Amino acid sequence: MNIKKESMIYGGYFDVSALKKEVKKLDTDINQVNFWDDVSQAQAVIKLRNQKENKIKAIDNLQNRIVENLEIATMLKEEYDEETKNLLEQEIKQIDPELEKLEVVLLLNKPYDSYNVILEIHTGAGGTEANDWVAMLYRMYLRYFENQEFTYEILSEIKGEEVGYKSISILVKGDYAYGYLKHEHGVHRLVRISPFDSNARRHTSFAFVDVVPYLDKDINVEIDEKDLKIDVFRSSGAGGQSVNTTDSAVRITHLPSGIVVNCQNERSQLQNKEQALAVLKNKLWVLEQTKQEESLKAIRGDTVDINFGSQIRSYVMHPYSMVKDHRTNTEVHNVNKVLDGDIQIFINDNLKRKV
Repeated sequence: MNIKKESMIYGGYFDVSALKKEVKKLDTDINQVNFWDDVSQAQAVIKLRNQKENKIKAIDNLQNRIVENLEIATMLKEEYDEETKNLLEQEIKQIDPELEKLEVVLLLNKPYDSYNVILEIHTGAGGTEANDWVAMLYRMYLRYFENQEFTYEILSEIKGEEVGYKSISILVKGDYAYGYLKHEHGVHRLVRISPFDSNARRHTSFAFVDVVPYLDKDINVEIDEKDLKIDVFRSSGAGGQSVNTTDSAVRITHLPSGIVVNCQNERSQLQNKEQALAVLKNKLWVLEQTKQEESLKAIRGDTVDINFGSQIRSYVMHPYSMVKDHRTNTEVHNVNKVLDGDIQIFINDNLKRKV
């Protein structure tokens, strides 16, 4: 029996017809004579076009493999062969995770999903414990970036008095970086036996993860100098080839919105100021595009206190071992594995929940 791919029905996110129409429209835009007048915008369009084309190729590849396996299964009904059956079962086991991965990629079709992202981690209730918790989350996300082959740049870091960090700001670059990380926005709670408590008591710490899409184009946002409070301070970084330790770090506070941006990764005060202003403009642009409260929640999530009862995810290391996402009820019982960057299950389940 010859099963044709064209005769099979693929609905929902696996229907490539809409993607092909979008690619065709983008191709029309790319072929316009004035397409390269704005180089940054042109590069963004080409990147988007290639992402959609890659989705189409991935769907076609899986469709072809599924059709071939269906043909083999039909042949087995007519003429059974144990070796062929075993090979078919192995192929199906390989297809299942690939199909789930593709499903998640196809869910990344919302505004800003294809953009790079600014991910910030801020300390919450818990003092020294909370500062150490920020450092643990920092390490977790760096491991995740490496697993995803994302590149990243540390914009600023403010260290705690004893250990860890009060805050970290990271620019993350990669395909669908914002789409994958957007649901990490919120309060993260840690429960463990404190390594800083001589009585070995259990402590609860909190940290807030802020996630904002970073636009790969010039942003037309006018900022009045009188609305800015600019502070220069000495970096708390390690110096050398890491964050510098001169009085070149810059903190900009936008008084009307209350947005605070730090930058200390560059060597000069001027460079840090320019980078901080770029990040500030990006955040203000997002706010400008999402003035209505419901739209703002869809992009950034609700504003909450960084303490008990507001967490999106709990990481419990004592009296038992479990990480639980309170939005999807997804649970993983190997905390160390999660803290080593294995957070894709939480990301996948939240993407599916938001459809």
